[in-house]
Amino acid sequence: MKYKITLNNRTYEVEVEFGEAMIVDEYEALAPVKATPTQQAAPTAAASAQAPIKEASAPQTGEGLVNAPIPGTVLKIDKRVGDSVKAGDTIMIIEAMKMENEIVAPIAGTVTDIYVNKGIIVETGAALFKIA
Repeated sequence: MKYKITLNNRTYEVEVEFGEAMIVDEYEALAPVKATPTQQAAPTAAASAQAPIKEASAPQTGEGLVNAPIPGTVLKIDKRVGDSVKAGDTIMIIEAMKMENEIVAPIAGTVTDIYVNKGIIVETGAALFKIA
């Protein structure tokens, strides 16, 4: 089986055969396609207590806007609106194919918007958060 894994803006194509993995190709990660967030699962009661989803007002493009690089479920949101972050700080974790993927701040600044809640399933390219 072949898998594509993106880690620190590098994409690795990995092939697994008979329990052994080998890197087939490595390349610079492409910027994800901009899209509005999608909600495919109802949030849990705990997720409802968090900031509401801003699907209607989620921007399509913009500097500091971070989109989902992969489809998956938002497991954890480490930062809140108003928190200051440095480039590389973990903002949230998305689970995809039983793996936890850290979504990091691409730039230093302040988290101005978070467009998803814990427990939400996002598609590739869905707006996750914005940093100004």
